[in-house]
Amino acid sequence: MKFPFRHTPSVHRTRNKNLGVPELIAIALGGMVGGGIFTVLGISVSMIGVYTPLAIGLGGIVAAMAAYSYIKLGVYYKDEGATYAFYKKTFPQTPFAASLIGWWVIFGYISTLALYAYTFASYAISGFAFADDVWIRKLVAGGIIGVFTIINILSVKGMGRIEDLMVYTKLVILVVISFVLINHSQTTLPTLLENNGDTTILNILIVASLTFVAYEGFQLVINAVNEMEQPEKNIPRAIYAAIFLAILIYLVISLGAILAIPFNDIIENKEYALASGADKILGHWGTELVIIGALLATSSAISGTVFGASRQMAAIADDHYLPAFLSTRSRRIPTYAILTMSSLAFVLVLSGSLQVILEFGSVTFLIVSLLMAYANFKIRHKTNSSAIITLISLFGLASATFLIFYYEISKHPEQLFFILSIYVLLTAGAWLYARNQRRKNRLGMLS
Repeated sequence: MKFPFRHTPSVHRTRNKNLGVPELIAIALGGMVGGGIFTVLGISVSMIGVYTPLAIGLGGIVAAMAAYSYIKLGVYYKDEGATYAFYKKTFPQTPFAASLIGWWVIFGYISTLALYAYTFASYAISGFAFADDVWIRKLVAGGIIGVFTIINILSVKGMGRIEDLMVYTKLVILVVISFVLINHSQTTLPTLLENNGDTTILNILIVASLTFVAYEGFQLVINAVNEMEQPEKNIPRAIYAAIFLAILIYLVISLGAILAIPFNDIIENKEYALASGADKILGHWGTELVIIGALLATSSAISGTVFGASRQMAAIADDHYLPAFLSTRSRRIPTYAILTMSSLAFVLVLSGSLQVILEFGSVTFLIVSLLMAYANFKIRHKTNSSAIITLISLFGLASATFLIFYYEISKHPEQLFFILSIYVLLTAGAWLYARNQRRKNRLGMLS
């Protein structure tokens, strides 16, 4: 499989189609290589130690399973509503189900936006005396959300160029950091394996499921279908290339981290583990490089998520399953959707803990991806999908979802209660809007 990275000259681009393959890969990588890996690293090492790279790689395989159905449905429907639109069109007789998926996936994006912003803030203030001040961290997180809210409102093309610059710069920095860490290894894999203690396969699989949120973001490519060239070719090219690159980057980062940084340091400084470890091993310049890489990674993740998810929110509002004002656009930009998403993300930053946000995001996108695989299986003849591959994807995604719930019930029942409470509220909102829409439809038929 080839993954083209060549920029198509702008003079050959279709009018108003501003995003080519490089921009689309940048949007997907921007959504994936962000706060997820920096947060997952500490949690993973605390649970399975040296097996962290293995779990992260398995998480990438689960993401690829999810991507298969997203790509098939994206190419078939070509709808910027993506997840929501796919389910609505595949099951036109179930408006509540479509509304529910719309509400769940939008709040899933809001949770990842909060995660990226929180991680940005953790690294941004990591070198100051107030690094552990939670409220300063949350205010900084709100500030960076505001910056990229303004950028996304001002210009699609400007956002694409900034995203290109941030994503490809951060990739270079992260690769440099990873290889420098590996070169300064304090131990070896055989030694770590010998001293790792008892790690069960179950725990490795649980961590692999939790890391799914670190790969969430490839779906954002589909949200840009109205701004891209040749969606039939560029959707699969961009998504598969981005997942491949994300897996590669995550494996190298996690390997460098466990070889160079003591596990206790990674676990103790979960929010900014790489910066803390680099300071002790590489000195001041190493810390600065890690911080720059983390800030670029989380910044591009925030920008890509705001861009793609706001368009999906506007598409749902167009169908009256969200407040109508969210569908308002100026120069094809869903301004109110962008502002609303950013505001809700900041509210979540203020009210939630980092681990709860991480786990809620993973569960939400696993459930939604499972439903997408089911939708693709139902119309597999129309999307030219393999029944075997789709069934394998269904099994893998269902297993990962079950493992997270099992982990929450056995280890963090209070967090599970918080997560389920959010689902209850989202379900209630989706039901109310679906009921109102059914009522309007009936009145329209009577008149």
